[in-house]
Amino acid sequence: MSTSNTDKNSSIQVITRLRALLDALAAEGGSAPLKILAAVTGLAPSTAFRILASAQDNQLIARDAGGHYRFGQRLQDWAQLAHGRSDLRAVARPIMAWLRDQVQETVNLTIQEGDEVIYVERATSSRMMRVEQVIGSRAPLHTTAVGKLMLALNGEAAVQSYATRTGLPALTVHTLRQADALWENARSGLERGYALDNEEAEIGVGCLGVLLHSRLPWNAGLSISAPIERLQESWVPMLQEAARRIDRGHQKNDVPSIS
Repeated sequence: MSTSNTDKNSSIQVITRLRALLDALAAEGGSAPLKILAAVTGLAPSTAFRILASAQDNQLIARDAGGHYRFGQRLQDWAQLAHGRSDLRAVARPIMAWLRDQVQETVNLTIQEGDEVIYVERATSSRMMRVEQVIGSRAPLHTTAVGKLMLALNGEAAVQSYATRTGLPALTVHTLRQADALWENARSGLERGYALDNEEAEIGVGCLGVLLHSRLPWNAGLSISAPIERLQESWVPMLQEAARRIDRGHQKNDVPSIS
């Protein structure tokens, strides 16, 4: 057997053993000492210890002062993210459909992950010429209406840091490439309660965006995307109302009706 195949099989074995240890930890109510986890999984204590130590280094597992293992912060964050995203989407869908029907354009729900926005839900217009964002697709924060609002939340220094870190890559000739201009655009959008994307992510496409204010583990926003010649700032009050409805529904953990 080649060295590469050996390494591959060894890596797979470690993942299988880690899964067994996590299952055992769950079966013990989320807290257990090494000897219990080793006994339940049938692993040698030294092997279990090495795997748990590596998992601890990666925040998948934590160990308290008494030597008991428990689920780490990263696993808890992932669980919260998955639950919160699913719940938010369920609340948002009927409200997004209502807004789409009012403006006859595509409505998007996005969240922030690092230096990007991710499209997690959409209500697509039935018009022949329409904008469609693929669920799961990403875009740099500075190229989207909602993303600019997310950047503005942490102030000018954070925008400058983002600009230095990313280099503000241009997706079109209209993409903001200077940190000062980006901050001014983002700040003014945050102050008025909505932001614009004027062909900054894609030529011929414009966007209106607002932030959601629900208590979430990440920033989230709602936007309307349309061919630039059809985009209307008169839609902003409806967009803001839809965002308020989503916030209220998510806070109640319920799906509000649309009349």
